[in-house]
Amino acid sequence: MRRLILLSIAGSLIYVAYTQQRDWAAEKLERSLAAEKKSDLNSPYRGVTASGTVEPGLFRIQSTGVSTAPVRKAAESFLKVLSAEQRKKTQFPVDDIEWRKWMNQDFYVRQGMGFAEMTEAQREAAFGIFKAALSAKGLQLSRDIMKLNETLGEMTSNLPRYGEWAYWITIMGEPSATKPWGFQMDGHHLIINYFVLGDQVVMTPMFVGSEPVIAPMGKYKGLTILQGEQAAGLEMLLSLDGEQRKKAVLDTNKPGNNNKGEAFQDNAVVPYEGLAVGAMTAAQKTQMVKLIGMFIDNMDAGHAKVKMKEVEQYLDKTYFAWIGGSEKDSVYYYRIHSPVVMIEFDHQRPAGLAQFSKNPRLPDHDHIHIVVRTPNGNDYGKDLLRQHLAAQKH
Repeated sequence: MRRLILLSIAGSLIYVAYTQQRDWAAEKLERSLAAEKKSDLNSPYRGVTASGTVEPGLFRIQSTGVSTAPVRKAAESFLKVLSAEQRKKTQFPVDDIEWRKWMNQDFYVRQGMGFAEMTEAQREAAFGIFKAALSAKGLQLSRDIMKLNETLGEMTSNLPRYGEWAYWITIMGEPSATKPWGFQMDGHHLIINYFVLGDQVVMTPMFVGSEPVIAPMGKYKGLTILQGEQAAGLEMLLSLDGEQRKKAVLDTNKPGNNNKGEAFQDNAVVPYEGLAVGAMTAAQKTQMVKLIGMFIDNMDAGHAKVKMKEVEQYLDKTYFAWIGGSEKDSVYYYRIHSPVVMIEFDHQRPAGLAQFSKNPRLPDHDHIHIVVRTPNGNDYGKDLLRQHLAAQKH
């Protein structure tokens, strides 16, 4: 009798777990479709602009002298360890709108090959792509974000809704030495879009962040990320004199979230605001270059140098804007914006951990979002792709 009761209880628990999983899957699909319906996916891609009009002639097809062979070979190796059915759901045409269907929120229904369904050999091959495409810092940050997503699941008892393996990868086009292709990593607080044409690379939009940013418990207790980017932004603000700060600070009050370039904002109009870097001292300009470099150097070293040369070319046309306080414990948002790069750092309101917050309506240091974009039509390498296709026609 006791055994029958235990079996009955176990069966009931399994049924409840199944029902909860089924209900969450249905809710997930419904919320995902609603998010896409509200998005800009139905609008032709233009790119983030300062005025609604793309600034022309900023990007061109050229040799960088930095090989992309390692990432191409890694992508080929990954595809080889997939079954025919897995490859079918993982590969998309290089010009597919799937590029634009990324989103940070955990509920979003994603395409491609999920890490949770991969074998160990497949995961190793997938991480081989990131080892080739990213710097050691970028790879570490990516893995740490995935691990902190596990921490979020532990803290909220919501595994595997949150979890280390709740991420997906897609391959766009066919890995090639001459033809355009790329890949996308998509999941909660980690989105990497990586476009390749010859030896050129565009690694935007890129979204990194976490909640929490410091693991207070669990499997990865003590793991900490994004403290350098947080501190360096504040140091940049504090380096400004009174007049400079008046121009840089748009508002000292920060009651909510401020990022403008997150999911489904491919055509956002974001005016140049704040302090022009051209009005900074030589020392401040050097400090600004280092700050920008903290975000760009998530790419492999060679292509990061290429991107930084592009950034420095437009340094005097770059703007630094700030919202929030200026104390170490203040919450704040800052944006670095030029014709060729837009970087946003934002302390966000609690979301997954709202139940643990003293005031869930206000941003805090334990929830950070960072977005890096290439304005004026070259996110996802789209301007380079446009030029390539136009050349092929002729």
